[in-house]
Amino acid sequence: MSAIARNAAVTVAGTLAAGLAYASLIERNAFVVREVTMPVLTPGSSPLRVLHLSDLHMMPAQRRKQAWLRELARWEPDLVVNTGDNLSHPKSVPAVVQAMGDLLAVPGVFVFGSNDYFAPKPKNPANYLFSKHKRITGRPLPWQDLRAAFTERGWLDMTHTRREIEVNGQLVAVAGVDDPHLNRDRYDTIAGRPNPAANLSLGVTHAPYTRVLDRFADDGYQLVLAGHTHGGQLCVPFYGALVTNCDIDTSRVKGPSRWGAHTQLHVSAGLGTSPYTPVRFCCRPEVTLLTLVAAPTGGGHAGIGADVTQPAISAR
Repeated sequence: MSAIARNAAVTVAGTLAAGLAYASLIERNAFVVREVTMPVLTPGSSPLRVLHLSDLHMMPAQRRKQAWLRELARWEPDLVVNTGDNLSHPKSVPAVVQAMGDLLAVPGVFVFGSNDYFAPKPKNPANYLFSKHKRITGRPLPWQDLRAAFTERGWLDMTHTRREIEVNGQLVAVAGVDDPHLNRDRYDTIAGRPNPAANLSLGVTHAPYTRVLDRFADDGYQLVLAGHTHGGQLCVPFYGALVTNCDIDTSRVKGPSRWGAHTQLHVSAGLGTSPYTPVRFCCRPEVTLLTLVAAPTGGGHAGIGADVTQPAISAR
């Protein structure tokens, strides 16, 4: 091998090592709150502050993440929406509940994801590109204990359920499904249009599969919240995500977007990773503070002709 080739190989190896160190040690712990304004409420409604949490993938020893989560109550949301994948270990339930802290005193709704029901397992990363329909699940996790802890503190399990709740003086019609990634969704159990008198109609799912999003949109929901994608987790600079781990396109892998003519979608990039792939690159771990405001009058249903703000990164 020539000296030039050796130097090039050393440079490439060094760059890859530095990138891996950054992705595993720095970015995956660079937690951030993103602030987004979405004009989705019925005209005339007062603003609502919704904290969207997803994909904590908590391990008992993740003290930094737990401490960061405990500070989120300072953002004073009106409603917390948790779209699942809270667990990564059989002993993680106490860590999740303690990390939620004062947020459990705020009105909240939740659905579960695959990594609330089953522990993650090592996977070939190529499966995300080429074997998209293959499901590999680990040992069962104590999701019943987590559900009991959430509901005992007042959060509402939206799995295959429709509810109408009052949040800061506003009527919110909420419906949710079980995790589509595990084919556990049964939308017919919640099918039908939400109460037209509601200030907000909200659909909740862990994984944003198109079959579920289409049903929420067909029923006239103004906003759907989801997680699961990790925002692509390993993204290419100036390009973005390569995969979504479901059947939506990569342009919707995280943040706000439209779904059809009348519905808006927000996908959280989530706060954690599988313990077997503890890396993030160009995709910081996040929760989102959504400020929901009234849609413009004269535009019909919320979301028509209305723009969302570009996400702003904030830290307190």
